[in-house]
Amino acid sequence: MESLLMPFCRWLQATPWGRDIRTSLWAYPFIQLIHFSGLSLWLATNVAGDLRLLGYGNKLQTPAEVRDGLFRWNWAGFCIAVFGGFLLFSARATMYIRNPAFRVKLFMIIPVAVLWHIFVQAKSHRWGQTQETPAVAKLAGLIELLLWVAVVAAAVEIPSY
Repeated sequence: MESLLMPFCRWLQATPWGRDIRTSLWAYPFIQLIHFSGLSLWLATNVAGDLRLLGYGNKLQTPAEVRDGLFRWNWAGFCIAVFGGFLLFSARATMYIRNPAFRVKLFMIIPVAVLWHIFVQAKSHRWGQTQETPAVAKLAGLIELLLWVAVVAAAVEIPSY
């Protein structure tokens, strides 16, 4: 897989924005700040929705109302995180593609965490119409929380490699 992606990674690093981000004194840390801010917003809104599914938090709103209230913020955080992450990746793509922690993060975040999140977000309207959340919804919220912990744990290990 790595050998298939390496030509794309080399091309991406050679783009004007990849080169500028890599060589600028301020660009990489600034984009990292944007990426981490987007991740924080995205993760916080996911955690808030999941905790409400588990029965914690604001009891004045159903889990569906909490998810609806956070929907725009959740996807805004996602877009900011993806944009910042792509720019960071473009600066050092050949290094990141070899990094085992980065690969685990991508494996966890793309097919597992995002798809599971979309599933939970869609189902929470049906599950969360009342104050008492069904057991399957609580299990789904717990699984999503655990997936986000795994993604964060992998992300934290990226600089170690």
